[in-house]
Amino acid sequence: MTSQTFEDPEAIKHFQSVCDACQELISRYHSPSELKIYVDGYMHALRKSSKLNIRDQQKLEILLDRWILDPSSFISPRGDINDLFYEKSN
Repeated sequence: MTSQTFEDPEAIKHFQSVCDACQELISRYHSPSELKIYVDGYMHALRKSSKLNIRDQQKLEILLDRWILDPSSFISPRGDINDLFYEKSN
């Protein structure tokens, strides 16, 4: 992801905001497909608001799609690979 750079620092804020929201959704047992729906809605709203230039919007969308598809994005704080996507109930 480091090869992608944004022209506007606001894009970084949006990326972090979406990642934080997705982590919260994961903690409430949402699936990757539900995260994709959330991200699609976020990106739609961002396009409608014209807050970012088109290049940063495209980069943001690509990065978020990759981030959601990468299981390592959702390893639990304990670092256990068996906890990917869902916390196991005790």
